[in-house]
Amino acid sequence: MPESIDVHAQLSVMAERLQRYLQTRNINDPVLVGIRTGGVWLAEKLHKQLGVESALGILDISFYRDDFTRVGMNPKVMPSNLPFTTEDRHVVLIDDVIMSGRTIRAALNELFDYGRPASVTLVALLDLEAHELPIRADVVGMTLTLAPGQQIKLCGPDPLHLTLEQRKP
Repeated sequence: MPESIDVHAQLSVMAERLQRYLQTRNINDPVLVGIRTGGVWLAEKLHKQLGVESALGILDISFYRDDFTRVGMNPKVMPSNLPFTTEDRHVVLIDDVIMSGRTIRAALNELFDYGRPASVTLVALLDLEAHELPIRADVVGMTLTLAPGQQIKLCGPDPLHLTLEQRKP
């Protein structure tokens, strides 16, 4: 991993890439949805940078995880909040780190419980390319490969920064 990653600089790059991506696909009125917790922090920043008019949506995917029985309940489970309909809307789903793809799968399951979007654009700050599921982000800040036993975490919300840690056994 690079010595230091400027999260705010990456957010500016991501905002430009997302804007181009949406223009290319002729998407004019997207709704932004952040996956709790790091994805929400990023979504809040992108929401401001892009000047999106609709309210920001928040997903807490704790009840949709496929490893729920193995890891138990997240002690900080909070309700999801989608203050708009997703039916036939263009949804921009935002997460901090894509590793296995399982968080995104859970988020898509929950999102579709609210209605069937016209499209879902996936945005992530980091892609660790350790996918177990066939899920790829449409817009990525950076792609990294971590050494065995390492994990990276977005901390925040102010300031947003990344920490590199050894995975607990």
